[in-house]
Amino acid sequence: MSASRVLVLNSGSSSLKYQLLDMRERSRLAVGLVERIGERTSRLRHTCLTSGDTRERSGPIADHDAALKAVAEELDQDGVGLDSPELAAIGHRVVHGGMFFTEPTVVDDEVLAEIERLIPVAPLHNPANLTGIRTARALRPDLPQVAVFDTAFHTTMPESAARYAIDPKIADRHRIRRYGFHGTSHAYVSRETARLLGKDPSEVNVIVLHLGNGASASAVEKGRCVETSMGMTPLEGLVMGTRSGDLDPAVIFHLARVGGMSMEEIDTLLNKRSGLFGLCGDNDMREIRRRIDDGDKEAQLAFDIYVHRLKKYIGAYCAVLGRVDAVAFTAGVGENASTVREAAVAGLEQLGLVVDGELNAAHGDGPRLISPAHARVAVAVVPTDEELEIATQTYELVAKND
Repeated sequence: MSASRVLVLNSGSSSLKYQLLDMRERSRLAVGLVERIGERTSRLRHTCLTSGDTRERSGPIADHDAALKAVAEELDQDGVGLDSPELAAIGHRVVHGGMFFTEPTVVDDEVLAEIERLIPVAPLHNPANLTGIRTARALRPDLPQVAVFDTAFHTTMPESAARYAIDPKIADRHRIRRYGFHGTSHAYVSRETARLLGKDPSEVNVIVLHLGNGASASAVEKGRCVETSMGMTPLEGLVMGTRSGDLDPAVIFHLARVGGMSMEEIDTLLNKRSGLFGLCGDNDMREIRRRIDDGDKEAQLAFDIYVHRLKKYIGAYCAVLGRVDAVAFTAGVGENASTVREAAVAGLEQLGLVVDGELNAAHGDGPRLISPAHARVAVAVVPTDEELEIATQTYELVAKND
């Protein structure tokens, strides 16, 4: 296949993130973000990485169609436009693929219809993802559009891990099961961790800890996900920036019956006003650590709850995997908060987990080990790259079908 560029689109309800990559060299040519789509204060920030130029434009951008056309104009100005013969495909991040989509998929009308049918289980994300795909198809109907699903990596979980303990007929009727999210990140980081160890992914068992404002853990056995912390929605699992994570379901009934809260109010509470933010009023780990250093007990408790949940999942996934070769920290908190990494493995020496204080405190841009050489289990920091993962899956699929 002569064309080697892939445009990656991540379409949100009022935003459009994009990256243009050359897959021969696995390099980025341009990156950008359109935000506040549909408002008078819309803004586009575009950076051409070959020249280093950054440009901004502000003013009304009515919809995603107008946003993508504005992106096309910026790319044209750099000589890497949407009409370039070098563009092989457009890769789209789609949050929810259910059980139907287990791998990257070239988009056609049937695929669009199935993504639309999944809207009830991803009402905040799939509609925006669909808008981005439809807009891109209208602009370049001749070009392969590939959907890469956040949930796909987790479809290898056994039924014992994916099923909730409720009536299967009711569960199947309403598509209730554990799907997991952040799949492109977990796939990329687990594979890069194996590479860091000098092994093939099929040879290693890895616990991946994706710790950002959204946070999730996965147990990856020989390159395949066998367990993950997020469930039917991204609310389950670890303590997050604004999400509660694991919660007794009866809390919801209690808030409705005794607290007099509506379902919408409870939804907002658990998704937007809980987690670190709900515990101490901050969801930025840097600010929480600053407050702890100043003696703030509320921030300290929030940090302790966050780490306790994280440590509990590490221990559980050690049990699930049986043998663990590495634990990999990634995403904003995982890559940058040395205090979180240190606290998460403290006391787990019997499981083979320990970090080297000097290595853990050192800054670095690439994948690196932070455990001592004698450690039974490697502890690593592996920067995630979801856009590169989407571009890679897109390019490999299109090349295979060429």
